[in-house]
Order: sequence, then C-alpha cells, then structure tokens
Amino acid sequence: MDTARAETFSDGVFAIAITLLILNVTVHHSGGPLGHDLLRLWPSYLAYAISFLTIGIMWVNHHTIFRHIERVDRTFLLLNLMLLMLVAFVPFPTRIAAQFARSDENRRAAAFLYGITLTTTAVFFNSLWLYASRGRRLLARDADAREVSGITRSYIPGAPMYGTATLIAFVNSTASLVLFGAIAVFYALSSSLFGREE
Repeated sequence: MDTARAETFSDGVFAIAITLLILNVTVHHSGGPLGHDLLRLWPSYLAYAISFLTIGIMWVNHHTIFRHIERVDRTFLLLNLMLLMLVAFVPFPTRIAAQFARSDENRRAAAFLYGITLTTTAVFFNSLWLYASRGRRLLARDADAREVSGITRSYIPGAPMYGTATLIAFVNSTASLVLFGAIAVFYALSSSLFGREE
C-alpha cells in the first residue's frame, strides 16, 4: 500500500491534537481584577507551550519518517495508529499538569501521568521507525543510508530521556516538569539533525 492515506489521516490527528491544547487555557474569573486571574494562569500557558512544541516536533519527525518510506503494510499502520492514539491523548495530561502544577500534594501524580504519556509515545515513535527501517523493509529504494542511520540515532534517546524525567517526579515533581520542557526545547533546537527537508 502507498503512504498517501496514512499521511493524510496522521496529519489530521496531529492537527486536532495540537488544536485541542488551547482548550485547556481557560479563565476562571475570581471576581477580582482580571489581570490577576490571567497571571495565575501561568501553568496553563507553560503547559500549552511545552505540549504544542512537543506535538509539533513529533509532527515534523513523523513527516521525516514518511519522506523515507515508499510503502506501508498492516503492521506499520497499526503501529502508526497506536502512536496517533497517544498523540491525541496528550491534551489530557497537559490539562492535568497545568491544573495541579501549584499543588504540592498532586503535582507528582500530574507529572507522572504527563511523563508516562510522553515516554510511551516515544516508544511507539521508535517502534514505528525501526519497523519501517529495519532491513530497509518499507524504505524507498533511494533512501540515503547515512540519513536513515542518523534518524535512528536521533530517535533512540527519546524514550530514555522521557522515562528519566518521569522517574524524577518521585523525587522532585517540579524538576520533572522542568525537564519535560527542556526535552521539548532540546528536540526543537536539534530537529534539523533528524532529517533535513528537501
């Protein structure tokens, strides 16, 4: 099977997931000055920015994967579907992380949920790419071997980094949330190494 329908469906899911993030940013007017209520929303702004950047980088990397793939099979489609299910889920832990960022009692659980979601997403992202590229199973005949190898090396650290940040939540939930932001920035800055646009 060719890749057109899988790409179109995937782009739609990414677009919906990234749009849903803004619905998490809502003002609960306390009756006091509106400016004060808007300032108190800083966890929602921050969570929105981090998750928008994370999903955006996932979309860029997903596009990079499909630039090298010539055809898809049933297993690839199922792996892609699992990945998209997790991408579509990201707005929920984003809302929870923003809602409980200031709560010492609940911040750990919120950070853990966010981290488990991103770690599992990274595992499926790696699985999708490794399934397609192993033995050049689904790759285009003219796919550059050095670029394919570079993509593999770039994707592999994702799950361990997210997993480490998730485990840190048990020690310091604030540090865990900061690390998720740092990972998003890292991948945003280094995404050009994952596969250059033609």
